[in-house]
Amino acid sequence: MRLATAADEIVPLRDPRVQQNPGYLTIILLSRVITKLGEMPAVDTRVVEGLYTADLAFLQDFYQRINQAEIPVYRTICPHCGEEIEVPVNFMEAGL
Repeated sequence: MRLATAADEIVPLRDPRVQQNPGYLTIILLSRVITKLGEMPAVDTRVVEGLYTADLAFLQDFYQRINQAEIPVYRTICPHCGEEIEVPVNFMEAGL
């Protein structure tokens, strides 16, 4: 599996199958980013549709792990003690 591009996440939203059933987004998205699966010459939506639920869940989890951005950490000086500290900045929690 490769890292997803913006197009990998945006283009499937225009697909009629996704517009009829938003759950199908996962199928198309995984079929775009899986580069190799066992001995199969290519991975398309039919292959992903045929996966067992546990296998699909594993691939979804793997997709999330490799595409999840790490929370940035900034080095700064503590205003109270003057020591250098690392402060994580989670933009999602900050509501930005």
